[in-house]
Formats: sequence, C-alpha cells, structure tokens
Amino acid sequence: MTAPGEAARRKPARRPTIKDIARRAGVSESAVSFALNDRPGVSQDTRARVRQVAEELGWQANSAARALSGERAGCAGLVLARPAQTLGVESFFLQLVSGIQEVLSARKIALLFQVVEDLDAECALYRRWWAERRVDGVLVVDPRTDDPRPELLASLGLPAVAIGGLAAPDQAVPTDRQTPEPTATAHPLLSTVWADDSKAMAQALDHLYGLGHRRIVHVAGMPGLAHTERRIRSLRAEAGQRGLDARQVRSVTTDYSDAEGAEATRRILDAAEPPTAIIYDNDVMAVAGASVAAGRGIPVPGGLSIVAWDDSALCRVTHPRLTALARDTPGFGRLAAQELLAVLDGGPLRTVQGELPHLEARESTGAPTGLTDP
Repeated sequence: MTAPGEAARRKPARRPTIKDIARRAGVSESAVSFALNDRPGVSQDTRARVRQVAEELGWQANSAARALSGERAGCAGLVLARPAQTLGVESFFLQLVSGIQEVLSARKIALLFQVVEDLDAECALYRRWWAERRVDGVLVVDPRTDDPRPELLASLGLPAVAIGGLAAPDQAVPTDRQTPEPTATAHPLLSTVWADDSKAMAQALDHLYGLGHRRIVHVAGMPGLAHTERRIRSLRAEAGQRGLDARQVRSVTTDYSDAEGAEATRRILDAAEPPTAIIYDNDVMAVAGASVAAGRGIPVPGGLSIVAWDDSALCRVTHPRLTALARDTPGFGRLAAQELLAVLDGGPLRTVQGELPHLEARESTGAPTGLTDP
C-alpha cells in the first residue's frame, strides 16, 4: 500500500520556466527574455529583478534552445576509444579529466565524456554531436599514427585539441627504428598539446644503463597509438647509441591492463635470456609485473629492476616502491582545456608543449646482481 504523500515525493520537480519568472517578477514574458538575454528593451532595475528571481527559482537556459539560436552549447566533449575494463584502476585518465574539468568548470562549461568500442564508433559519435549541436568543441585523446579524426573534425568545423603528439600529415612515420623522433610541429587542422615521450624514455634508459643493465624489455601500451610508437622508436634509438641491439633491448605491446601486463611479464621472464630490467607503459602493468616477479621468487631490484610510466599512488605504496616517470597529469589536463577555450575564443591553431616527465628513482631499480651481460 502506498504511504500518504509517497506519490507526491516520487513526482519529479518541475523545471522553472520563463512564465514562472514573469509571474513572480510581475513583468511580461518578453521582458524576462530581454533581461536574461542581455537585450535592450527593459530598464536596469527590471533586468536586475528578473535575474534575481531567476536565480531564486534555479532557472537555467535550455541548452538545445541555445544551440538552435546559434549560441554555444556550454559543453565540451571527450571520447575514449579503449576497452572499458582497462580504465577501472588506471589513474592517468582520472587525473587528466580532473585537470580538464577544473578549467572548464571555471567557465561554467560541462564535460561530456563517453567510452566507445573503437575509432569508427568515436568518429560516428563526433558526427552525431555535431549534428545535434551537443558540444562546442572536443578534446581528442590517444592520437594514432594514421589518424582519421583531424580530417573529420576539420570537415565538420568542430573545434578540437589533440592531447598528445600528433604528426602533421606530411610527416612520414620513420621506418628506421634507429631514427630519433622529430620535433613536434603545428598540425594544420587542429591544436595539439604534447609531452616529449622520446626524452622521457631516454631518461629511463639512461637510469637503467647507468646501473649496469644491458637486457631491457619495454612493456608498451596499445599498438598504433602515436605515443606508443614514439616510445618504441626512442628506446631503440637510444639503445643503438649505446651499442645495444634488438636482442638486448626490445618492446612488446599490450592493452594497458593488469592482466596483459602480468601475462607479458610471464612470457618475458620465461625467455632463454630474460631481461634484468623492464619498463612498463603505465603504473597498473608495473605493479602487476612486480607481483609476477614476487610470485616467482625474483627479488626486486636485485633480480629484476622495474620502471613505471606515469607515477601514481600505486607506485608509492607498492613494496618496494616503484621507480617511475612522473609529471603533473592534472596540469596536463588543465593545459589542454585552456587551449580548447583559446580555440573556442577565436585563437589560432598551435602546438603547445607540456611538462617533460622526470624520473623519480625509488627502490625498484638497482644494479643487477648474479647476472652476466650477453
């Protein structure tokens, strides 16, 4: 039996309308419209009274109506085309989004976030958002080596900022793995904020090489991502400069998950000549790799040194604490959001470099013991 008043409590609250504001303020609906849209035709006293009543009632302009009238939607979009299960424990995107939201919220701009299955679904979503005038612009993550999104977004006229290095169309991806990554240049179709993955990888290799490691494996992220390819190229180029070949230093790709990180570690350690050090492309895989080593009785760092990309609380609470490449990830998100706002305000397309990740040396790296260099 329904309790008295329960039906009333279940009834959703009615959103205030211009008619409600006009009734309470004692003015016409057209006067309310003029006042709320900063149009001439009402006195300053009436304008102030209408706005005060609107605030008291909690009135907000309808976003669809604003879009149809040519006004901004007051929303930015962010789409992530990755397996959803890989996002549950990875802190990078949470920190990135927190920085983005900090900047957007200061301008009262909402962030519309969606996870999709693949790049085709992401492109279809951009088309729908554009047709519905759902967003004013988008932040594009995980740039690809062969990326259709800049051309699509430019054809739609949808302002965009790519987060991560994105080579211009006339910059061929080097096939020679000894070729260092070229300096980033402005992309002709959208703005970009980027961090120097190549120099960051060089720091990690410098650290391990200086400790005496000559057999090093890089457990990379998803193949086809521009930053994955940059890290792989940088590792091999830096290794070549130190006289190390592909038998000694190599990369394997994964999906960033703890499961694949652990499985890759098992395969690596089962090799005839296992490495003395592993560089992981995120904190989650590094922790999973450390767990595999512990399960096999391999001491860290004496039997295996571990480096994680993108420092996090996971790296700092694991025993031993993990050496990691650290940067201000929320700050990187803030930089991307600021650049999107600049584009929306009519600024030029440009490439902006973020903070260079720096190595935080901790207990998970040390000189290899009881092993002979090949």
